[in-house]
Amino acid sequence: MAEHPPFEGTAFQVKVWNAMKEIPRGEIRTYTEIAVQIGHPNSARAVANACGQNPYPPIVPCHRVVRSDGSLGGYSGEGGVETKRRLLSEEGVEFSTPS
Repeated sequence: MAEHPPFEGTAFQVKVWNAMKEIPRGEIRTYTEIAVQIGHPNSARAVANACGQNPYPPIVPCHRVVRSDGSLGGYSGEGGVETKRRLLSEEGVEFSTPS
């Protein structure tokens, strides 16, 4: 995995970004699953916001985090949600539902 400079963000954001780094290629997690993983089970929206502030997409793979309803959610990297869809497709994850 490519490296990045040290994270600069809130303690919560850093927890989210570190959790995203643990998601294996070809797998996805929901914002809620990340919230539970980092010990903040009622903070799915805050997780989504932290994903949106990810300073190193796709090195820190925020594209692997989706909404609980199965839709893609957003993507802060270049190209927006279409890039998220392409990155997931390249990893073998397909989405047929609109984002």
